[in-house]
Amino acid sequence: MSEAPFPLSSEVLAGDTSDVYFLRTNRVMELEGVNPRVAMEAFPSGDGILCGMKEVLALLGKSLPADGEVWGLAEGEPFRSKEIVLRIVAPYLSFGIYETAILGILAHESGWATAARECVEAARGLPIVSFGARHVHPAVAGAMDYAAVVGGCVSCSTPLGARLAGVSPSGTMPHAMILCFGDTVRAAVAFDKHMPPEVPRIVLVDTFHDEPEEALKVAEALGDRLYGVRLDTPGERGGVTPDLVKEARARLDLAGFQHVRIFVSGGVTPARIREFLEVGAPVDSFGVGSYISGASPIDFTADIKEVEGQPVAKRGRIPGVIANPRLQRAI
Repeated sequence: MSEAPFPLSSEVLAGDTSDVYFLRTNRVMELEGVNPRVAMEAFPSGDGILCGMKEVLALLGKSLPADGEVWGLAEGEPFRSKEIVLRIVAPYLSFGIYETAILGILAHESGWATAARECVEAARGLPIVSFGARHVHPAVAGAMDYAAVVGGCVSCSTPLGARLAGVSPSGTMPHAMILCFGDTVRAAVAFDKHMPPEVPRIVLVDTFHDEPEEALKVAEALGDRLYGVRLDTPGERGGVTPDLVKEARARLDLAGFQHVRIFVSGGVTPARIREFLEVGAPVDSFGVGSYISGASPIDFTADIKEVEGQPVAKRGRIPGVIANPRLQRAI
């Protein structure tokens, strides 16, 4: 996939999202003329999938001098707890105020990517789409969706996340549209009429009537143009169950609509994915929301390990850089 450059906000570049003590440190060191060349290393608190490195490199690319160096693992690589994933070698004042941002980017995006990978592994090859943008602040929705694709999702719901990941955004239609039209078939026909050909005709079929019944009505109206139906039965009605998927599949097949795919969303987790697969429910794809978007960040820590080529470390840590042959020169 061909990713887009990461946008860097003026607030991040100005240090407004940094811990204030880094800004105060920067001021004091500037006034005292202290600016040694240091080696800083970052490592995680647990295992996971690395994400955020491209955004970190975009930030460092704007701040480091020509002789600065950055070494790191590649985006999407698995890492182990306490493994060095990033090393920056440069004058401290060229990047010190960005320590907060760097660690936060790696922490949150790696957490999202790791959760997405758990879903992908549970699905055993079935496509997973990230639907979690509604559960996060819009300022981070694109980064979350991008991280989900890095973790293995085939697509995501937001145009920004898809653009960053180099994929096409994916979505069906909301209940709001169907409720406004007052009829699922009417909404599906209007969607088919106005959407460009490259947009798959995937229709939500749990708004007004029994899911298999609505699926059949939509299939009869759109015929071969219908790509799939999405089951998103709310928890108040028991949610989507394997038996419901099996019935919808059987009724579609009996009516000659074997080409229509079935997508399942709503409270999907790795455990639920495995449940569907273990009983042979004929799901073609899963949409995952809060399991990915609500994933806990994986804490990252950064330490200065060399000052002007001399090994250093705070108490409890080993002085000097820690060798990791997996690191590649990035800048």
